Amino acid sequence: MSDLNIVVLGSLNIDLVTNSPHLPNAGETITGDSFAMNLGGKGANQAIAVSRLGLPCQMVGRIGNDSFGSTLVQSLQNHQVDTTGILIDESVHTGVAMITVDRAGENHIIVIPEANGNLDKTDVQRLRPYLEGANFLLMQLEIPLFVVEAASKLAQTMGVKVILDPAPAQTLPLSLYQQIDIITPNTSEAEKLAGFPITDQQSAQKATQYFQEKGVPTPIITLGSQGVYCASGEERLFIPSFEVDSVIDTVAAGDAFNGALAVALSQGMKLENALTFASAAGALTVTKSGAQSALPTQEAVFKFLRK
Repeated sequence: MSDLNIVVLGSLNIDLVTNSPHLPNAGETITGDSFAMNLGGKGANQAIAVSRLGLPCQMVGRIGNDSFGSTLVQSLQNHQVDTTGILIDESVHTGVAMITVDRAGENHIIVIPEANGNLDKTDVQRLRPYLEGANFLLMQLEIPLFVVEAASKLAQTMGVKVILDPAPAQTLPLSLYQQIDIITPNTSEAEKLAGFPITDQQSAQKATQYFQEKGVPTPIITLGSQGVYCASGEERLFIPSFEVDSVIDTVAAGDAFNGALAVALSQGMKLENALTFASAAGALTVTKSGAQSALPTQEAVFKFLRK
């Protein structure tokens, strides 16, 4: 195994996306414009982001014994992600998200966790051998919160740094804040967690102070088109956003950012450079449609930065 490697504990989903003229009313049947089946789950996306950016990655999670699950695993393997930590759960289906989008861009989303929701303390024990010698453990909140908390505690005892993407946002226990090294909410997630509007650098600075007081050494707020604000100890950093020719969709941009951040820090980049690298990876992701198919390679990110 490489001296550098990253472990992801999280979700694996299939997104079933329909586009229609308008969102149907209760009891209404309409004819749609198009359909797509996208491979996703924030956990799987982050694992592929890490691998495409050049570091070995192990994915730990659950799928059902169905074609959706096998398709997700095959995609991870195609991107050189180690999938030996993915358990086939015979009792449920693979996680699914049902998404309907109208021509104005409004959407209805129903997420059915299925196997993702079945993760428990046994999965945390399965995580242990993968954490031996790992640089980072990446997690999100599409799996049970108690599993995230137990895994972060294990990583802390093993000397592995934890990056938490608190999405979808939910109330977090104080003990979890104190067991993670980096938290990376976007604006809306930070607002829900901190309890006040975040509109600019000043309010983002206030939010990072909130997270530091909770016990997180390095909070990072992603501000969309404005950029990224970070606090680490007494250091304060703001990285303006990158301009791109066109924005196709923002799906998986946060996953690209988190994966790239873990890769850059593992490779010894200073925090400011790591944030720049991660911001570039996120910016490239929005220029393509889909989730995993939009994640950039390390070569593409460096080429983008040279421009």
